[in-house]
Amino acid sequence: MNALLAPMRRYRKEAALAVTGTVGEVVMEVFLPFIMAYIIDEGVEAGNLTAVLVYGAAMLVMAALSLGFGMMAGYFSAKASIGYGCALREKIFDKVQTYSFANIDRFSTAGLVTRMTTDVTNVQMASQMLMRIAVRSPIMLISSLVAGMAISLDLSPVFFAAIIFLATALGVIVVFSTRIFNVVFDAYDDLNASVQENVAAIRVVKAFVREAYENEKFRAAADKLYRLFVRAEGLVALNNPVMMLAVYGCIIALSWLGAQLVVGSSMTTGELTSLFSYVMQILMSLMMLSMIVVMLTMSLASGRRIAEALDEQPDIANPAEAACSVADGSIDFDHVGFAYAHGDGEDVLQDIDLHIASGETIGIIGGTGSGKSSLVSLVSRLYDATEGTVRVGGLDVRAYDLETLRDAVAVVLQKNVLFSGTVAENLRWGAPDATDEELWAACDAAQASEFLRQLPEGLEARVERGGVNFSGGQKQRLCIARALLKRPKVLILDDSTSAVDTATDARIRAAFDTLIPGTTKIIIAQRISSVEHADRIVVMDGGRIDGVGAHEELLATNDIYRSVAASQAEGTGDFDIAAPSAAQD
Repeated sequence: MNALLAPMRRYRKEAALAVTGTVGEVVMEVFLPFIMAYIIDEGVEAGNLTAVLVYGAAMLVMAALSLGFGMMAGYFSAKASIGYGCALREKIFDKVQTYSFANIDRFSTAGLVTRMTTDVTNVQMASQMLMRIAVRSPIMLISSLVAGMAISLDLSPVFFAAIIFLATALGVIVVFSTRIFNVVFDAYDDLNASVQENVAAIRVVKAFVREAYENEKFRAAADKLYRLFVRAEGLVALNNPVMMLAVYGCIIALSWLGAQLVVGSSMTTGELTSLFSYVMQILMSLMMLSMIVVMLTMSLASGRRIAEALDEQPDIANPAEAACSVADGSIDFDHVGFAYAHGDGEDVLQDIDLHIASGETIGIIGGTGSGKSSLVSLVSRLYDATEGTVRVGGLDVRAYDLETLRDAVAVVLQKNVLFSGTVAENLRWGAPDATDEELWAACDAAQASEFLRQLPEGLEARVERGGVNFSGGQKQRLCIARALLKRPKVLILDDSTSAVDTATDARIRAAFDTLIPGTTKIIIAQRISSVEHADRIVVMDGGRIDGVGAHEELLATNDIYRSVAASQAEGTGDFDIAAPSAAQD
């Protein structure tokens, strides 16, 4: 609750004004039936036009005040709730930025998106209802009940009977409907996941003509959500007929019993009319309370999901006394083991013992699932090793300030990501203050200048979301240029030249020696040609190191490497085909 309520503290003033306006509105409405009784008894039945005008003017004033208080409550409750929703989304987003990959794996991307959209909207709506209806209904219920009992204590059992009946019926409806609402949000996650996956992979969907299959998958998720909502809303829809049954039953009982009291001169006509108004106010208050219970139940389910995201402790955090500088680019893996926290529990890496000198160029090659990407993800603490120690610059990576460590390590991932904006804005992720000359120098080194200079806008060329208006090879080269601008102590290329031709790949590697000569370079690749000039090459197989050495040395001593080199020289296959002994996904 503290996590959920903290953002509302910014809007305490608006919330207090909303509650004040609601109370004022209710007070004015409660007095209106009293005044109406006087108009009927002292004005209409007595034939006193002056009393009618005086009491009528009083009603107009109260109605105007009620309207003013209502507008005040509506404005400030909307301002507070919308602001609260915005602040809550910001808080969740800020929290997600602190997550490690393992934390994100736990929730899934679709689950986090649902929490920041649908769940926050539910909580936002609930907060507005709490400031308005949850304040209005209890006050209206109690005030109308007291006023009705003050008019006629003899007829009060009718009120209580109606209240008990309506409360019991609405309680049953709420209990059964909320059970369904608790399941609805998991269905939302499935629906969002289906949309996200389809949109992200739309080119693959079209290439394989799988639109019909994807439509059917989405339809199934949407249909599940539809059926759950129909069941829940079908129960909630019973509120109105139950309410009408209670209202009309109460009116009939009051008419019958009240008429006898009027005939017996124990009650005036105006008082009986006021009682009808108070009965409606009492029952409407109960009806609104039932709506609040349903909405709060939905919002509590959403609130729990939001609280889970806010209370989640990042698996990776800064130590108490973090080191704020990286001495050099040396990397040491001391008998490292690693398993994904939300995987199948099996070790992805086993007993990795590898020592890399600062400024050395290391190639890593291996079959699919051999642990290449997992290994380099430990260098910048995207994950933490489950066994052994990883050191950068002679210091355990867990001893560094995260920003310091990650600023010293530039990673170009296998899946290249560009953000919407301009080319220059994307490149300046690597160096926010870089000049245009520095941007062009990085593009020259990454072999991106050639196609950029052909664009009329050059560095100001527009990048669509995800970089869809650039080819795979162009995106790879832009991402390499972005990494080079960081002037990192360690540069990791995770199969990030797979979409460029061999000649371009060679020119990029040659540029590294000129632009970042002292940087430690780790190159993960499937092509032998991408790593054969490295100082040393690491051959991985099944999460273990199968061999380490220079190109010629591995050709002589390592069966896997020799087999791959032979097959690629003949142009007959890639690493996985040539090395069937490597672990496969």
